[in-house]
Amino acid sequence: MRIGQYVLPNNLVLAPMAGVTDRPFRQLCRRLGAGLVVSEMVTSDVRLWDSRKSRHRLDHRGEAEPRIVQIAGGDPEMMAEAARMNVAHGAQIIDINMGCPAKKVCNKAAGSALLKDEGLVREILEAVVAAVDVPVTLKIRTGWDPDNRNGVRVAEIAEACGIQALAVHGRTRADRFEGEAEYDTIRDIVHAVGIPVMANGDIDSPEKAATVLERTGAAAIMIGRAAQGRPWIFREIAHFLATGERLAEPSREEVQAILLEHLDHLYAFYGEFAGVRIARKHIGWYCQAQAGARAQAFRRQVMRVESGEAQRSLVEKFFSGKEEAWEEQAA
Repeated sequence: MRIGQYVLPNNLVLAPMAGVTDRPFRQLCRRLGAGLVVSEMVTSDVRLWDSRKSRHRLDHRGEAEPRIVQIAGGDPEMMAEAARMNVAHGAQIIDINMGCPAKKVCNKAAGSALLKDEGLVREILEAVVAAVDVPVTLKIRTGWDPDNRNGVRVAEIAEACGIQALAVHGRTRADRFEGEAEYDTIRDIVHAVGIPVMANGDIDSPEKAATVLERTGAAAIMIGRAAQGRPWIFREIAHFLATGERLAEPSREEVQAILLEHLDHLYAFYGEFAGVRIARKHIGWYCQAQAGARAQAFRRQVMRVESGEAQRSLVEKFFSGKEEAWEEQAA
């Protein structure tokens, strides 16, 4: 798949997720098979960029090209300025968020709330495209609510404004993440525009990825929640699409190695104090497939430790399978 001058190594994309797709997670997913990884959403209000959180979100050191940054806001001039500033900070593709259903975003007339106002959509897209000399992409939902699925019209507006690729989540704003994603609207958008379309929503297995690609005709698929605690899903999907066969699940030893690598990168990126706390949710996701009292005891214990050394030690003992060592640590 091509976005502007950038040809991606495959058609598997990590979706932007606030609080999840930081630099350590993006780099891990890229190593494990994602062809493109999108940054966390950055506010268009550049006055707020002098916070610790924003500084981390704007840090792309060591990342492979192309570096794509998602911005959110509802004012065309502020969005244009945010795009220019991000390019100055190293962004090579700007992605515009019109897909986030979160109340704190929609209440500020941003994210998927913008789908209600197609005129404002056009103004924002025109302003951002004119502001930068890098490709601009857009993420949307299928519409505002099930009675107002205007995704096709918004996609046509996007193409006319110079947007070079489009990601579509198969739910409306009103659906949030409830129910099942629908792909017919994505298929209609694919048929209506000539730019690449990425299908997003409930794609959680190699088989589902293949089905969605075939059903929609999309150029790529975008994976979000299914990559949490399972960053190797990208290589699994890539293998299945290439061969029609399932790749073997990673061994406990490999999962441990991937998780420990992830923890080390979190500590290095955020510092140990913040890194340990941010790591807790990731450890929980990695261990979702682990059932039983032993796994429950591990999750309770690992959420309480305060140091990186203790956190790593618990992870090593849990994945080693040595019951005595684990019980001694958990006691």
